Amino acid sequence: MALLVFPSAEAQRLEPHLPPPSAGSRESHENGVSPTALPFVTLTFATSLDSALSLGPGIRTTLSGPQSKAMTHYLRSRHDAICIGVGTAIADDPGLNCRIAAETRHRESSSSAGVGALLGLASVSTGEAAIRETNNGITTSQPRPIVIDPGLRWDFTAESRVMQLARTGKGLAPYIVTAVPQPPKNKIKLLEDLGGKYIVLNPIKADETSAASSGLRFDWRSILAAVRKEGLQSIMIEGGGAVVNSLLSKDNAQLVDSVIVTIAPTWLGQGSVFVSPPRQTSSDGKPNAVARLANTTWIPLGENVVLCGKIATGQ
Repeated sequence: MALLVFPSAEAQRLEPHLPPPSAGSRESHENGVSPTALPFVTLTFATSLDSALSLGPGIRTTLSGPQSKAMTHYLRSRHDAICIGVGTAIADDPGLNCRIAAETRHRESSSSAGVGALLGLASVSTGEAAIRETNNGITTSQPRPIVIDPGLRWDFTAESRVMQLARTGKGLAPYIVTAVPQPPKNKIKLLEDLGGKYIVLNPIKADETSAASSGLRFDWRSILAAVRKEGLQSIMIEGGGAVVNSLLSKDNAQLVDSVIVTIAPTWLGQGSVFVSPPRQTSSDGKPNAVARLANTTWIPLGENVVLCGKIATGQ
């Protein structure tokens, strides 16, 4: 596939919401960064106006336009790892690689954005710079795919997109986080031949899981600690619904360093998969907001609008 280009003017506006250099490169592990620290966590997803991620479970739904698609690949270039849940892996057969051109970060001067862009009012309406594809140049380093699959539901094969890309050098093979102590030997071989592997973690005990939960679950601190142990300093978590809602819950929101949401000008309607983390209540039983973003930045990109922020403390 051809490489994507994302304008440096928009990239600079994203910069405050991205991993710092000390957290965003594998080399920093060798330069004094504590191996016990958790990675920088960016939670990112695309949503409709009614806060839906897809038309329904297992239904692949396109919400990002070409400009925000280029942004997503730019974000991947700035993280060591990219994480999805097993439902997304099954539904989308994703590639989980980066197709941004290495020259993207330096291609355009920020002065070319104009006053409108500096004020956050200009959109990339023509889309020419944001979605221009090139067959020249080399992609930046590829992020390591991380798939959360507690019960090994994802029946990947050598023909799965992520495996094909790893085999051709256009991506990396995934690390699969599971609670199954002895994964199938043929799957282990397929993964390891391409540089991937299984990471076996202990799930949350049944009595620690809410009554509404079903199946195996992991503690997010355990997942992130395992990722960091692999020398990965930053992770971009893309979803799907169960992953997003779990990370936005009261128990996990403090683990998220940055949130980047692409908003599409459409309503998906009832029966969709929604961003709706568990409701919180006060001591007197009144409902409270689960989380709120602070230090927000709005970036118009074509027909989409991108909202960036950090989880506000004291929620």
